[in-house]
Amino acid sequence: MGKRLLVAYGLWALGGPLGLHHLYLGRDSHALLWMLTLGGFGAGWLGDLWHLPGWVAAANGAGAPGQRGGSVPALSALRLAGQVAVGMYFGLAAALALPWVPQLLAQPLAVGLGVLLVSSVGDQASEAPSVLAAAFLTSLLFQGRVLAVLPSSLAASIAAQRHRRYKRPGAPRPRLPARLYHLGLAYLAFAAPLAYGVLSGAAGVLGAPLHWLGALPALPRAIAERLLLLPLRAARILAELLGFASPEPSTWSERRQRAYKVLGIPSGAAAEDVHRSYRELVKVWHPDHNRHRAEEAERRFIELQEAYEVLAGPRRAAAG
Repeated sequence: MGKRLLVAYGLWALGGPLGLHHLYLGRDSHALLWMLTLGGFGAGWLGDLWHLPGWVAAANGAGAPGQRGGSVPALSALRLAGQVAVGMYFGLAAALALPWVPQLLAQPLAVGLGVLLVSSVGDQASEAPSVLAAAFLTSLLFQGRVLAVLPSSLAASIAAQRHRRYKRPGAPRPRLPARLYHLGLAYLAFAAPLAYGVLSGAAGVLGAPLHWLGALPALPRAIAERLLLLPLRAARILAELLGFASPEPSTWSERRQRAYKVLGIPSGAAAEDVHRSYRELVKVWHPDHNRHRAEEAERRFIELQEAYEVLAGPRRAAAG
């Protein structure tokens, strides 16, 4: 069935930041990229408006072969910029979501996957081993520091451009359920670390299953807030690293000090004190017990979860 331009415009307007128009046109890599970056941080979604007629024509098989000017795609400054930006975004997201995972592993892997995702948009692709190797080697030179996201993204993007190629034509397209299944798995791989951080903060310890179940009603809101605010947090950290913004109290030691303050315990308190204060306060501020002040209770409940995650999460990871 042919694709209609009017339907594509409608999906762009209704669910553009989530990539619905790309999903409709069979551009699954582009759809996933928009899902993970909220429409290319907003700017990409607006730019899609001018490209929709060409994409609809390509989806209907009109003029697609003739658009290839050779065996290697032309160098695109826009794609290169997107690879660098998304690579840095994925690297910062890994640092925010997985602070207990060694950055020499999590950060370059996330950077490389971000660059490869942008490389696979449209009819192009790149060589995954070369891109990942560039990201890991560059991160190793900077000893896995957060600042390494910029040079790692640059190196991985340059490697992706050097090894750019067209996708093989004529490959059979999976049916829609299979495509949605693969997109769901990819999105879950990105969102699961963030959800785990919220769940681990709410669960406390494994010996408190009833407390964990009681925290479930507020978890979807907390997870959604983390996913939606992640681009802003990543952009803020990048601006601080590049010197364009004054740093917030975002270092690990300052985060721990704020966490102690939220839990109402002195700095350096023992793990037992952290756990006891957390359990007492979540009972006080549980949304189910504060329906007369629901918004304040949800805010405090999420703050308590994040504070407990900062103080207890690394200890549990080290113990495991």
